[in-house]
Formats: sequence, C-alpha cells, structure tokens
Amino acid sequence: MRLHFKTFGCKANQYDTERMRQAIEVVAGTAGAAALEDADVCVVNTCTVTNAADAGARRFIRRAARVNPGVRIVVAGCSAVLRAGDYRRMAGVDGVVEGHDPGAVRNAVLGAGGLVQLGARGSLDRGHLEPVGATVLRRRAGATRGWLKVQDGCDRKCAFCATRLARGRSRSRHPDEVVAEARVLARTHPELVITGVHIGHYGRDLTPRTTLTALVRRLLREVAGASGTAAPRFRLGSIEATEIDDGMLGLLADSDGRLASHLHMPLQSGADPVLRNMRRWHTREQYRRRALEIAARVSPLGLGADIITGFPGESPADHANTVSLVRELPFTYLHVFPYSPRDGTAAMHLDGRVPERVSRERGRELRELADRKAVRYACDRGGQAVDVVMEGRGGTALTGDYLRVAVDAALPPDPSILHSGRLSGEGTRVVLDTPGPERVN
Repeated sequence: MRLHFKTFGCKANQYDTERMRQAIEVVAGTAGAAALEDADVCVVNTCTVTNAADAGARRFIRRAARVNPGVRIVVAGCSAVLRAGDYRRMAGVDGVVEGHDPGAVRNAVLGAGGLVQLGARGSLDRGHLEPVGATVLRRRAGATRGWLKVQDGCDRKCAFCATRLARGRSRSRHPDEVVAEARVLARTHPELVITGVHIGHYGRDLTPRTTLTALVRRLLREVAGASGTAAPRFRLGSIEATEIDDGMLGLLADSDGRLASHLHMPLQSGADPVLRNMRRWHTREQYRRRALEIAARVSPLGLGADIITGFPGESPADHANTVSLVRELPFTYLHVFPYSPRDGTAAMHLDGRVPERVSRERGRELRELADRKAVRYACDRGGQAVDVVMEGRGGTALTGDYLRVAVDAALPPDPSILHSGRLSGEGTRVVLDTPGPERVN
C-alpha cells in the first residue's frame, strides 16, 4: 500500500501527521508515495484557522480525486472536526476522522471502521478527547528539524479562534514521555521545536502540577545528541508574551544557544479596544513591557508575532496604535492575516465589520514595515558567528534567532548536525567554517 500525506496548517498538525504515518507503518507494510498520482491512499490532515485553510483542503481533495481517480482519500484534522458532513459528501472521500487520533486514522486507512466518528466534536464539553501523546515519535520524515509536541488543546476563549473548538481543552503530556521522545528524535534531528496548541499552559492539568519552564530545563539537562554529535538545539514554538516567566527568560539568555534565541509571541492587535473585543487576556502595555524586558536580556533575539487586521470594530486609530507598537518593538518578522469569520466563534456576532479592502491595505502596511525591520536586523547581524541547522539537503539553513540564510560550503553540509559559520555582511548568507564531523551511528 502506497500512502501520500498532505498536511495543512501549524507545526502541531505536522507533528500529528507523523504520528498518523507511524501508527500505520507499525502494523502495515506501507510505502510512501511522494507523488499523489502514485498513491493508493491519500491522508489529508486539515486546518481550520481561516476560511482559506478550509477551502484549500477542499480544493486539494477535489484535485486528488481528479488526478488519481482510484485513490482512497481519508480526511482528518481540525476542519474535519467542525465540517465532517461537508467532507463526507465530497466525491472520492472514503473516510473521515473527526480529529487527529492516529489510531482512528490507521483504522480508516486499513479499512477497519470506514467513516470514523469520535464523539460530538462541536463542543469543548464533548465526552471524548483524543489522546495527546501515548506513542513516541521516532523521527519527522524528510526533515532536519523535529517537532516535539508537549500538549494539545486550549483553555482560552479568544473570540476569533475556531482551533480551540476543534482541539478541545488543554491536555499535557507527561514529562517522562516528552523526554523519552526527545531522546529518540535527537538521534536524527539536530534541532527540536517544542510545539503544541497553547504550550504556555503546559503542565497545569498534570499531577503534580508543573510548568513549561521546568520541562525545558529538564530537556536541556537530560537530552543529548546521537553518538559523535552535539546535543540538540531546542526552540520554543508559539508562546504568549505573558506566559514567558523569569525562569524561561533565564534559559533563553544563559543556555549558550541550547535554547534558541527566538520567540514567536502572538500579538493580534496593538490597540486595547480591539484586544478586549478579541477576548485577549493581555493589554497593549503588558505585551510591550514584556517584549522590551525580553529584548534587554536576550541578544541576538529573533522576535515574531501574529497580527489580525480588520477585526470587527477596528478603527483607523486602532490600526495606527498597532503600527506604532510594531515600529517600537524589535520584531524581526510578522505573520499578518486579514480577519476571517469562523462559524461558532464569538466574533461572528460582533458589529463593526471592516471592509476587506481596508483590511488588506492595513495588512500591506504592516507587512512592508515588518520587511524593512527584517532587512535592518539581518544587516545588523552581518559578520557575526552563528550555528545553523540545514533545511533538508537544500541550500538554506536556519540560525538560532530564526534567520533563514543561503549556505556557502565547499562540500554538501551534513543535515544531521548543527554547523558553525559566519554571516555575510548583509546577513543573508552563511559561510560554514568547515564541513562538520561525520556522523557516528
């Protein structure tokens, strides 16, 4: 059986796809199909963060059925939770798994269960919640950076977010399980990204209660690299500014690069009236103050954020406040999205809709500002020493502070280790010192 996987959305979804792949491979002699046209079964792991994500999954399914009429299509993921009926009615769809449970996906792929339904998925109060871990992931296929998922779900109630409706309440993996998986992943990945849906809430539901900082401290202490290689670099996935405690700040500042000097801290808006309508739990000033405190301790610092433009009720003055905050803070990149109404969210019922044209123009202004800041930051980093992880076997690499750079090397760099080098004057290329040591298995 030849399997093709298509993943939409975030790192948590990409991690879940690897768990699905592994769950199937453990019990069946399957082979990967790089090309959709060669597949016997296609598993589509969907995302529902925006309307565009839903639409993209539907377009892909229609294309899959068209280019490979004999392929069996199994749909899973967040969009499948909230729109299961829509996918069941699509031509070519053989199975729908309402969530990310790898066992349920395995059953659907192998024909043990057909159309799978795991309880009523439209509510956070549903009785069944899919397992968050249980299986130790061996590796992330075809990638140099490994995803290490530490929790799933979210207990917050942001007005715009449909992901929490699909993922359910926050559930944390036991620290022992996370450490065990990290040790396995470190054999093949020189960098591990700590990911989840709301990692700042890690450990609140465990007994005894623990924290993300305690988990990261343990990972840095207990996870080494494979024989003959350095210990892996860890990187935090998206985390709220107000959930970076002083202990985590100390690890970022003092781990000698073991914890990457990079943070992605969702902002969404730089205006308090919009933040209140969004049901965010921080104010503009709280975010601003914490970002500046972090920048004062951690250098260099790659700093990114998500921003939504055109949220209902966003005035020109609100947008101006967002722009001024972006100018002030040391962002090195931004992810900017126009507001997308999502069924079942509180924002659907808000007045003051902003025209799409205005939302797009506000987004363009923020992206152009972010691009200018990114260029300045890269130039400021020019000539400095860095450790980079290769991105596959291509010609690009990633620094600890999240600069994506072209690679100059006499020989093809080994993707299984971190490499030392020096950035070019404009900070867009890295010249590696020497080829890294050969991997010892």
